[in-house]
Amino acid sequence: MTHIDHTINLDIRAVQREDLPAILTIYNQGIEDRIATLESETKDQSYIEAWFEEHQDRYTALIAQRHGTTVGWAAINRYSHRCAYDAVADLSIYVTRDARGTGVGSQLLASLEQVAQENKFRKIILFTFPFNYAGQGLYRKQGYRVVGTFEKQGVLDGKLIDVMIMEKVL
Repeated sequence: MTHIDHTINLDIRAVQREDLPAILTIYNQGIEDRIATLESETKDQSYIEAWFEEHQDRYTALIAQRHGTTVGWAAINRYSHRCAYDAVADLSIYVTRDARGTGVGSQLLASLEQVAQENKFRKIILFTFPFNYAGQGLYRKQGYRVVGTFEKQGVLDGKLIDVMIMEKVL
């Protein structure tokens, strides 16, 4: 699937193996910035290779490029291995530091939702930090609603962190 938005010169397509170094860089930025994930250690090539293998077929990943430069990626992740939740997906979305706030996230999320529907998902959930206001703004703009907050759900840099759950029925 390819989607081009000429207003921000963005090309969105399925991730290919050659995209992995750029995806790894962007993911590691998200880890370092401490605003998008409870992961605290940057990842390496073996990690991203395994991630790629898990994001084939129905659980897919998209990459956004502007003028040939990767500026973000998004993925449909398995929510649960229980068959009752087969139509529910979890999502990940990461945008490179210098492209945040430029519309990349909105375009990626819209494209990911389209692919999710094509892949027979009826609902997308996500986990975010209560202090990730930019992320929450993106999700709310796309119609996601807050379900609740897990208090002291994880640990990041030795501190207990709350995690907010949001969802959208497709």
